[in-house]
Amino acid sequence: MRIALDTNVLAYAEGIGDQTRRDSTLRLLELLPVNDILLPAQTIGELYRVLNGKASRDPGKSREAILSWADTYYVVDSSWSAFQSAMDLAVDHRLQIWDALIMAIAAEHNCRILLSEDLQHGFTWRGLSVVNPYADTIHPLLEKALNTSPS
Repeated sequence: MRIALDTNVLAYAEGIGDQTRRDSTLRLLELLPVNDILLPAQTIGELYRVLNGKASRDPGKSREAILSWADTYYVVDSSWSAFQSAMDLAVDHRLQIWDALIMAIAAEHNCRILLSEDLQHGFTWRGLSVVNPYADTIHPLLEKALNTSPS
């Protein structure tokens, strides 16, 4: 099952936010199959901005972090068709355009899950479900992905 990561998940893994979020994010990423995870290029672009802005990291160190994520997971580019779908999501469901683009890219690449704390938990579009990995109860799709992961 393909899984896309939103910027907030990456930011927590980079230590932006509290230690509890960082630890739970890193533990989750260790449990999920690396080959099933993809990163919309939009998310790593946003992560670069967060690392340089909010975290005040040196741009060179931010670049190293971004390249490390890209070395670990498959990065998918935005396409015109994904942007068109994102506009529909923005208009029809009142999503911010950049969040909608992340969803559209994930759906275009047949992801079943978008791990995100920022979008509406449980929202499903084109077979893609937004799953908040920090919710009190585990979403059935995330549970399935974790149970099918090799230990």
